[in-house]
Parts: sequence; structure tokens; C-alpha cells
Amino acid sequence: MRITRHGHACLLVESGDTRVLIDPGAFSSPDAFALTDLDAVVVTHQHLDHWDRERGAALLRANAGAVLLADAETAAELGDPWRAHRDGDRTDLRGATLVGVGATHAEILPTLPRVANVGVRVEGADGVTLFHPGDSYEHAPAGVDVLALPLSAPWAKVSETVAFARRVAPRVAFPVHDRTISELAQGMYLGHVENHAGLADFRRLGQADATTVDPA
Repeated sequence: MRITRHGHACLLVESGDTRVLIDPGAFSSPDAFALTDLDAVVVTHQHLDHWDRERGAALLRANAGAVLLADAETAAELGDPWRAHRDGDRTDLRGATLVGVGATHAEILPTLPRVANVGVRVEGADGVTLFHPGDSYEHAPAGVDVLALPLSAPWAKVSETVAFARRVAPRVAFPVHDRTISELAQGMYLGHVENHAGLADFRRLGQADATTVDPA
């Protein structure tokens, strides 16, 4: 499985010939919206940093055959051809299976309503499984090889980040959701994860870096 970051929470996941784009949002790089030959676009929830509607329109036109999955609230608002993606839903592509995980965004403030959030588990044809939780540390599915670990957010604190990584216990992890902090401060967050999360292989991927994960 090959994973390429396109800024903040946006990932291109390639398994065999299958290409899945997750959460192309407002903090994502322009390259994310120039991608073609996508088999699926997955949006975990409606917040702007996970789905940029303005730039996303061109992306969808360039990938007219892609399966479009979003949480039920977002899918209903966006309309056809978006499909509702719920906890436990499975979508089989030609070289991967997409599985919905969870239902609700983490709490930001008690006074703010919590929107839907459905993470995605990408099960590659090569047996490698990646988990992108969107904006939640609630669920830790078993058998995750690769974890896209949200590093910083208004809804998170470092102790929760570390505890979540320990619960998932992936073979490989790398940071996402990190454009909410400055480059100067990012090393502090990364250091806490490296020193306390018990991860054997934590990769400090930058906003445009790529990595490959082989089957166990």
C-alpha cells in the first residue's frame, strides 16, 4: 500500500491499481484537487478542513466515475451521486474494500452541536489495512496495520492522542490533522507521540510526503 499526504487530513491511498482519496479539505494542497483516475473519494465529515466544496467541484468533474462516500448528514446535503457511509458499511472496489467506522465527531465544546463523523478503514488487496478516523479518537478497530493519527485539533489533547495510538496499536503510524499548529511547535507534538505512544514505526510524514507499507 502506498500513502501520499496532500496536506492536513487529506490522503491518497493506493492499493494495487485502486486509488482512494480521503478528506480533501480547505487546508489540503492544490495537488489534491488535480488528481485523476480516482476510484473513490471519501469525506469523513462536513467540516471545511475535510471537504472543500469549491475546489472539490473540479475534482469530481475530473473523476466522474469515482464512488463518492460521506457520512449520512453530508451525503444528504450534497445529494446524488454521494452515498451515505455509515458505521459498518462496506464498499468493495476492484482492489480494496472501504469500511465505515464510527458515527459522531469528537466534542469540541459542550455548547457546540456534534456533527456526524464516519472514519474509514481501507482494506487493501495486499492485506494491508489503513485506518483514517476523521475527527474522533472514539473507535479503535482491530487489525489496523497503518494509522493516520490526528495530531492536533480543538477537540484533542496530547494525552488523548497518545492513548488512542496505544489502543489502535498499528504496525505503522504517521501524523495527519496537523495544520492547526505551527511548524515550530509541531516537533513537540510529534515528540510526545514518539516517546509515549509505544509505536515501533512512527513516520514523520510532511504535508506532501509519501510512504509505502508492505504486508506483515
